[in-house]
Amino acid sequence: MEIFWIFAVITILGLAGYGLQILAVCSYTSTSPLNSGEGNALPRFFPTISILKPLKGLDDNLFDNLESFCNQEYPEYEIIFPLQDHNDQAYKVARKIKEKYPDKDISIVVERCDEGLNPKVNNLIPAYKIAKYQHILISDSNVMVDRNYLRDIAAPMSAPGVGLVSNLIRGTGGRSIGSVFENLHMNSFVISSVCFLDKFLKMPCVVGKSMLMRQDDLEAIGGLKAFKDVLAEDYMIGKLMHEHGKKVVLSSHIIENVNHYWGLRKFINRHTRWGKLRWKIGGLKYLSELLGNAVFMSSLPIVLWEPSKLTVSFALLVCLLKISGDYYVGRRVASDLNPFLYFLAPVKDLMIGLMWFVPLMSNTVVWRGNRYLIGKDSVLSPYHGDSLCAWRCKVADAIKTRNGVRQYQHL
Repeated sequence: MEIFWIFAVITILGLAGYGLQILAVCSYTSTSPLNSGEGNALPRFFPTISILKPLKGLDDNLFDNLESFCNQEYPEYEIIFPLQDHNDQAYKVARKIKEKYPDKDISIVVERCDEGLNPKVNNLIPAYKIAKYQHILISDSNVMVDRNYLRDIAAPMSAPGVGLVSNLIRGTGGRSIGSVFENLHMNSFVISSVCFLDKFLKMPCVVGKSMLMRQDDLEAIGGLKAFKDVLAEDYMIGKLMHEHGKKVVLSSHIIENVNHYWGLRKFINRHTRWGKLRWKIGGLKYLSELLGNAVFMSSLPIVLWEPSKLTVSFALLVCLLKISGDYYVGRRVASDLNPFLYFLAPVKDLMIGLMWFVPLMSNTVVWRGNRYLIGKDSVLSPYHGDSLCAWRCKVADAIKTRNGVRQYQHL
């Protein structure tokens, strides 16, 4: 019985913490469930912007994602699509975008870059070198935005001392179990944690789906090359900006992270990798994620004590509360998830709880076919322990890329 009450108290505290996270989300979406319209609250500010869109393989909805950046209601900007190889299938999509919008300032840069171990930063460096404008916007290829995106994200840059602006992100388009789990997690844990840290703890938590900054401010913290061997380059850019006295603003303008056909394995691999970087960055703070997982903590007495009427009823009650909270947050951020899919949220939380332990037992990550050792602050170093494993990862990555081509044969 003592075991039950210990975990019951931890669970209740976890639910209280989630309640604060929901309040934080509400504060950022109070003007509109879709976008804050901060462009209406701040002075009109339209700096010229260079948009860097690193491409690698065929993300879900890639053509439409890239096209959404060509339809911005904004005076002047350029789009740069950097790739490492002409044979990358994303190159064909980028070419089609450029051909469809000849009036837009679009460049495609194909250049092999091996400056560091982070493949995304390697991809960005050639584009960064040729960017024409002082304001740099880094945005991932699986992001879709509306016409007001640039206007709203640029507005906070008019305030003195602002060094970086990032966005709220919602997951959309789930058509497979892995994608549904990913979107459930994006629209609950990720968005609520980012809002909570920013509002209540004043800790910027930058997610690299959307980052607007000035070249001068980025160069002051070492430029992109300073993050060439860092797994969480987005978080560390925000952290260093903050430490150098620059304000890191979380824009209430919500952008879409499109996930259509993720497999369950991709979901698991992604979040074990993210767990490892948070463990290496946060240290003991990482424990709060486990203690704050109310569904997982409420289920432990069933395993550690007994599946009694009390333990099972308590766990079911917690599951219902978590489902209700996730559904409410989903409504606040205008998620496109079917309401019945929120009943899968406890299953996802149990999986996340089990995955929490992986970073404590492994310090390697597999990213785009390469295996690395991950150290403090998510700094990467080469992994030489198992060449066969590394070879298998590269083969698997190539197969995934080839299979993805079929989704875009209509382009």
